[in-house]
Amino acid sequence: MRFRLPVLIALLVTFLSVALSAQQIRGDYIETRSADVYTGQCFANGEVNLAGKEAILAWHVQDGSWDGVALDGLTIAAAVRARATLGDPYGNPYPAEAVLLVDEQANPQQRAALVHFAQRMGGELLKNVEETLPAQMEMIVNHERHGVALLRAGQFATVQTRSLGDHDHVCGNEVTFYPPLTEVSHSMPAVAVTDAYRGPGLGESWDSHGRRSAFVGTFAR
Repeated sequence: MRFRLPVLIALLVTFLSVALSAQQIRGDYIETRSADVYTGQCFANGEVNLAGKEAILAWHVQDGSWDGVALDGLTIAAAVRARATLGDPYGNPYPAEAVLLVDEQANPQQRAALVHFAQRMGGELLKNVEETLPAQMEMIVNHERHGVALLRAGQFATVQTRSLGDHDHVCGNEVTFYPPLTEVSHSMPAVAVTDAYRGPGLGESWDSHGRRSAFVGTFAR
């Protein structure tokens, strides 16, 4: 079957329109855990079943949309409590409990899209949402100083990270022992200078400092 040039052009335009309208979204990602993610195996084994059941995950959308809703500049975070050390291949952390902290600047459509996006990215980890709370969000990732980032989610959560340095090598055999909990385009381990959650819904709060328990990265879907 042969097509004339105008028909081919029309088909190409239609194809490009469909491709461009597909779901595309990108931005920055921060994650903290209550166990070291950059550590030696002996230290990691010492924390299994004793730590690592809590986490904070946060996404800041640089540009893009989800469910056909533009989310440029908006942020959503999740505080999680699991039943076992997250990332332990021999443990079962599910069902986990989660509280979602949604950018108060989002309108109702954007709020719904942010929640759907976070649950898609978090998968089973964010399946059981105990509460969804609006919060004044501030999330900054320093792309010139790797591993340096800040998250403030209202009065509920605070995360501040810094780059790993030579003084952060305790045993000399450290590796990135656990991968990030969600899909990322790029990530690197970092030190959580502050990792704090003071919100409702999980039955506990935490406030940790100076642990090699963070990831800072980017995402794209």
